[in-house]
Amino acid sequence: MKIKKLFLIMACCLPLCVLAACQPKNQTSMNDNNKTLVAYFSATGTTMEAATKLAKVANADLHEIVPETRYTPAGLNWQDKTSRSSVEMADKSSRPAIANKVENIEQYDTIFVGFPIWWYIAPTIVNTFLEQYDLNGKTIVPFFTSGGSEAGETLQYLKPSAPGANFVAPKNLTRMDEAQMKAWLESL
Repeated sequence: MKIKKLFLIMACCLPLCVLAACQPKNQTSMNDNNKTLVAYFSATGTTMEAATKLAKVANADLHEIVPETRYTPAGLNWQDKTSRSSVEMADKSSRPAIANKVENIEQYDTIFVGFPIWWYIAPTIVNTFLEQYDLNGKTIVPFFTSGGSEAGETLQYLKPSAPGANFVAPKNLTRMDEAQMKAWLESL
């Protein structure tokens, strides 16, 4: 008799367990308890737009990396070898000064770092940003905007600026809408 009751209870509970296991989960692969930051450098506003959209989709805090001296249109002229951006990018050890810092960066587990692609890598001001902090053990997710260039050797030049951090492959967010960003986040 006890075996019949036990069998009956199990038979009733099994479908409930299966049903619970089959329910869709509204979670990304990033832990919901993780604090996330989207930090970005934007010279013309394009990366700012992508970063703002990403922060909304990722439910993340947003931080603009502000150069101590703003870039002018003449300073961004990549066709002029004497322009500020050309000179900085020709010298990979260049570290343009930053006017602001993230307070309590230790609270963030995942840091998205956005930038325009300059000469197939991140602008050196991004290295300045990373080198300001101890990012050991944090996940760094580079993203970029570009009119046609790929990430090139971006990781090769960024990784030494954040020793001990876990880097994810850079992603071009130039033409991504919120739904595409959400799908990308879920794939991380």
